[in-house]
Amino acid sequence: MHQAPLTADPPAAAPPPARRPRVVILGRPNVGKSTLFNRLVGRRLALVDDRPGVTRDRREADARLFDLKFVAVDTAGLEEAEAESLQGRMRRQTEAALATADAALFVIDARLGLTEADRHFARWLRQEARVPVVLVANKAEGQAGRPGVLEAFELGLGEPVAVSAAHGEGLADLHAALAPLLPSASPAAEPDQKPLQLAIVGRPNVGKSTLINRLLGEDRLLTGPEAGITRDAIRVPWQFRGRPVHLIDTAGQRRRGRIDDPLEELAVRDAQRAIDFAEVVALLLDSTRGLEAQDLRIAARVLDEGRPLVVVLNKWDVAEERSRLFNGVREALARGLAQVKDVPLLTASGLTGRGLDAVIEAAFAQRERWSRRVPTARLNRWLEAVLARHPPPAPGGRRIRLRYITQARTRPPTFALFGSRLDDLPGSYVRFLINGLSGEFDLAGVPIRLHLRRTANPFERSP
Repeated sequence: MHQAPLTADPPAAAPPPARRPRVVILGRPNVGKSTLFNRLVGRRLALVDDRPGVTRDRREADARLFDLKFVAVDTAGLEEAEAESLQGRMRRQTEAALATADAALFVIDARLGLTEADRHFARWLRQEARVPVVLVANKAEGQAGRPGVLEAFELGLGEPVAVSAAHGEGLADLHAALAPLLPSASPAAEPDQKPLQLAIVGRPNVGKSTLINRLLGEDRLLTGPEAGITRDAIRVPWQFRGRPVHLIDTAGQRRRGRIDDPLEELAVRDAQRAIDFAEVVALLLDSTRGLEAQDLRIAARVLDEGRPLVVVLNKWDVAEERSRLFNGVREALARGLAQVKDVPLLTASGLTGRGLDAVIEAAFAQRERWSRRVPTARLNRWLEAVLARHPPPAPGGRRIRLRYITQARTRPPTFALFGSRLDDLPGSYVRFLINGLSGEFDLAGVPIRLHLRRTANPFERSP
C-alpha cells in the first residue's frame, strides 16, 4: 500500500532581529571622527592618522556607549568640492549615511577652535538634516580646549559635548546627550522610569512629615504638634501609580535671624542640600496662616537653585474663607516671585489625603517641563515673531540686533541669545523675553536662564 510521505509544518519564521539605531559621525577632516568611532566600537577598526582624508568610504560597526547599543557610522571628512571629484564623491557617501541615520554626531576640534568649514557645514546640517544632531567638541582634554568648547555655541546646534575620544573623557556627557535621541535604545531614554526626586520643604510645623506619611500609608516619619521634630533630610522610596518617586522630608526653615541653635542650623543646611539635589520642590504653606515672608524666601532660594517649584496650601480641610485665601496667595506669589511666571498653586490636606494625587501629578509635569528641549527652528520662529511685534529699544538711536536663539541645556531650560550691542539691552526686555519663552513653550513655574552672547549671525552666509 502506497503511503504518502510524511510532511511537517514549516517551521515558524523567527522574528526579525530588532533594528539597532544608527548614529553617523560627521565633521570636516582631521577632527577625530575615526578616533571617536574606534572608541565607541571598542576596537581599532578605522585607520587614524594626523593627515586629513584618511577615511574615504563610510564604515559601520556595532557600538556601545554604556547601556546604549547602536550602529556607529564613520564617514569621510566633509569638504566643499566639485560633485564628480574624489572629495565630492566622498561627500555623497556622507550624505547617504546621514539619510539613513537616527542621530548624528557633528565633531569639531576644540583645541583648534571653529573654522569656516565648521560654520559652513553647521549651516548645512541645520538646513538639511532630518535627524537630531549632537555637537561634539573633541580633543577637549585639559584647559586647551575650553575656549573652543565655548565658541562652539555659535554654531547653533545646541550645547556642545566636550570629549576626548583619544583619552575616553566626556563619554558620560555624550551618553546623556545621545540617549534621549535614539528610538528604544535603552531605559535611559525613558526619563519617566527614573525616580522623581521630590523634596518637601516649608516653615516648621506646616505638615511636611504628616503629608508624606499619608502618601506612604504608614507612620514612617515622626510627627507631632512640636515644631522642629524633623532634623535630617529623610529620603523615602515610594511608587505613585507604577512610577518611582523618592520623597524627601526636610527640616522646617525659619528665618536665619531667629536660629540660635547650632543643631537647627545644621538641619537647615541639610534641607538646603536636599533642594540642591531635588528635581522638583514642593513648598508647603499652612492654610491657617497664609503666605508669609519666609515662604517667599524659601521659594526664591529654590528658584535661584534652578529647581521647578510647586506651591501647596496644606491643611486645606481646616482653612477659612478659602476663595479669598487662594486668590490672595496666588497674587502674592505673582508679585513676590517675578522671576518665574505662573508657579502651580494647589490645595491639599496631609491629614485627610485630599488633593495629594494632584500634587504628585503636578510634580511629574514640572519635571517634564524642567527637562524639556525646544527645537532650534521653533525657537527662532518665535523670536522672529516677537521681534516683529515688540522690537527691542534703540538707545541713542542705535538698534540692538537680536539675531538668533538656541537652547544650550536643560534642567533648568537654558537659552543662548546671540546678537549685537547686548550690553545695552534693558533688563525689562530680557524679562519680557523670558516670560515669552515661558508662555510660548509651556514652561510655567520653571526657572529659565537666558544668556546673552555677542557674536556673528550663525545663519549669515559667508561670502
